[in-house]
Amino acid sequence: MFVCGVNLNAYKTEYDVISNASCTTNCLAPIAKVLHDEFGIVEGLMTTVHATTATQKTVDGPSNKDWRGGRGAGANIIPSSTGAAKAVGKVIPELNGKLTGMAFRVPTPDVSVVDLTARLKKGASYEEIKKVMKRASENELKGILSYTEDSVVSTDFIGSEFSSVFDAEAGISLNDNFVKIIAKM
Repeated sequence: MFVCGVNLNAYKTEYDVISNASCTTNCLAPIAKVLHDEFGIVEGLMTTVHATTATQKTVDGPSNKDWRGGRGAGANIIPSSTGAAKAVGKVIPELNGKLTGMAFRVPTPDVSVVDLTARLKKGASYEEIKKVMKRASENELKGILSYTEDSVVSTDFIGSEFSSVFDAEAGISLNDNFVKIIAKM
C-alpha cells in the first residue's frame, strides 16, 4: 500500500499490483507524517466524518456488514468502522499500533473530514504545528497537502485536487502534548 508523499519512495517497478489506499488514508497519512516527523506521535485516535458512499442504503434495509450499515444514508448519521488509522501504520511503520479510528457516515454528497487527536512526544504549541503544516504544504508535500486559514466549510472543497487540506482554524490543543488536527478530503 502506498500514499503519495508518505511512502511512495518504497515503490518498486516489479510490483504487479499496488494499492493507493483509501481516500481517508490519503487524507490522514500526510498530516500524521508531518506531525510524527516533527513532534512524534505517542498515540492517537482518528475520526472521519465521511460523506455518503455508493455502498450505503438509500432507505433502511438489510446489510451484510452490520445493523447500522443498513440504515438509510440520507437521513442518518451512521457510526461505522474504518481501516484508515490501521492503514497509516502500514505506510508509516513507526505508527503501527499507535493509531485507531472510527467513522461517522453523514448525509452529505461530497467532502469528508479527518479529525486526528494525538498525544505528542515533543511538546508544541498549536501555532508551531500550524507553521510546520504550512511549511510541509509548500515543500515536500506540495500538491498533496494543502493549508488553509480561511473560514471554510465542506462545499468549499468540492473539486479540490489535494489528498489532504489542513484546516488551521479548526484544530485545537488542550496543552502542548495533546492536540486535535482537522483536515478535509
